[in-house]
Amino acid sequence: MSGLNASLGYFVSAVIFAALVRTLLKKWPRLSFLLEFASSFMLVACLLEVQTIVEVGEWAGGLGPDVTLTIRFVVLLTHGIICGSATGNPTLVVLKFLQMEATTLSTLFAVAAQFLGAHLALLVAFYYWSLELTDMHMIKNLMASQCSSSLLVSSIQGFFTECVCTLTFHVVLLNLQRRSALIRVPLIAVLLTFLSHTARGYTSAYMSPSLSYGLTFHCPGFTFTEYAVVYWLGSLTGMILALFLYMGHIPRIFSKNLLYSQKTRFRVPKGEKGEKKKL
Repeated sequence: MSGLNASLGYFVSAVIFAALVRTLLKKWPRLSFLLEFASSFMLVACLLEVQTIVEVGEWAGGLGPDVTLTIRFVVLLTHGIICGSATGNPTLVVLKFLQMEATTLSTLFAVAAQFLGAHLALLVAFYYWSLELTDMHMIKNLMASQCSSSLLVSSIQGFFTECVCTLTFHVVLLNLQRRSALIRVPLIAVLLTFLSHTARGYTSAYMSPSLSYGLTFHCPGFTFTEYAVVYWLGSLTGMILALFLYMGHIPRIFSKNLLYSQKTRFRVPKGEKGEKKKL
């Protein structure tokens, strides 16, 4: 229980940092890309600790899978509430770019900020583990340099796993984008928790290049290129497929709708057509 108390303090600190950055940047909308930095930092920092609880807490602390799943869901729900539109996910930033809702420069700044936030979160987590506040963190600190990779299958299997999970996530998200946040945020948190748990024996379904960079790229077992193919190319491919299935085209690349016919929005009543013919 003392381990969970320390983890709770760590979670709260990350949440407070993200909330403070969001509050301060309201006065400077031109620096809105820094919201992505804070969002990515909070998400990676918290999920690194969730990963510690899963890897160490389940066998050393006697915590059941139901506890770790609940913690993951609460973290994702809190992240959605606190960070709002700043998702900390590069695929969602690129999605807006492909929908022509964001410029090239703002997209590049946002993606760079997300990776910077993920890297800082990794450094903060390493320092936090080195303090060895609990037995769980002492064990994590000893195994930090030889962590277990989240990629448990071949690169090809991992690519298709990330692609399918990201495709599912974005299709649901695109269909919920006009819904109230009270409905959208909890449903997305449930979906992310479900996909992550389902793909635990494959890739853990990070569905975010910056998140995967912070959580597993530093672990031995695969090269940087192999990780990039699975977690970056796989998630980007899934996102593009989801956008194509949802809209029938990619606005930034081509405008012709290849899937859905565009029907006229307003139809002339049959009676009016008949009158026009007689005239």
